[in-house]
Amino acid sequence: VLATGHDEEPAQGHAIRMGSEADTALPPGAGVMVLGTGLSMVDAFLALEQRGHRGDIIAVSRRGLLPSPHRKGNPIKLDVADIPLGTQLSYFVGWFRDLIKENQKAGIDWRDVVDGLRPFNQKIWQNWPPSAKRRFVEHTKAWWDIHRHRMAPEVYARITEAVQSGRIRLVAGRVVDIARNGEFTVQVQSRHTQRLETFEVARIYDCSGIVRDISTSSNSVVRSLVDRGLARPDPLRIGLDVSTKCEIIAGDGTVSAKILAVGPLTRGTFFEIDAIPDIRVQCARLSKQLLG
Repeated sequence: VLATGHDEEPAQGHAIRMGSEADTALPPGAGVMVLGTGLSMVDAFLALEQRGHRGDIIAVSRRGLLPSPHRKGNPIKLDVADIPLGTQLSYFVGWFRDLIKENQKAGIDWRDVVDGLRPFNQKIWQNWPPSAKRRFVEHTKAWWDIHRHRMAPEVYARITEAVQSGRIRLVAGRVVDIARNGEFTVQVQSRHTQRLETFEVARIYDCSGIVRDISTSSNSVVRSLVDRGLARPDPLRIGLDVSTKCEIIAGDGTVSAKILAVGPLTRGTFFEIDAIPDIRVQCARLSKQLLG
């Protein structure tokens, strides 16, 4: 059973990973750029704060969105019959927005609607046609992530204060050029205006998240299995292709009875399989399956 956990994409070009060997001491007032605005960026900010860093931080992502704050609540009760399975993405998103609006009119927090859907997330994903899955990953996932994967309230308060004070600047756009002449000169193209903006920073941190093509995994076992045809990437290449019983599917389409996988490696089939609560359930099912 392959249980390799999260596989981060190797840092690209001049960017480094927080906590890596290249992450040496910085002058307290040095300017920093962070690629990504999700929870990994939040972790990077907290780590820099702990080290006594006080310089400005430019956080860049395609949409420049921050994760929402978490609040304790009571997830709404849903039945599988309530959910429009197998529809196109646009229809499903419309249904979900209406569901949130209806509940908000009754005084229910949107978080309770998002969390009420959690037990069905894998079934929803598995019932979508391939076109809906691809559109979700390319266009909707960023919006889903900031509502589904949230910050603790006290952390959200610190991040919000840093943004309001200008310590963190959120930029929606993409990096088009990086030049090094002592410090880094980074050109970013704005998502909204298409204009180019230039930033001078002492360091660039890559907090852009998970590997985007499993065949380039940093795990040599996973790469070897793919190279030898014993496994293949799922259609979106976000994990290995596995059956709903966690069995690895080979390059020729045969299903292995001997090699299985759990956790993030299986996200192409299960999608919401990154957190321990979901992985724990998957492992319990697999253990029963293996024990017969």
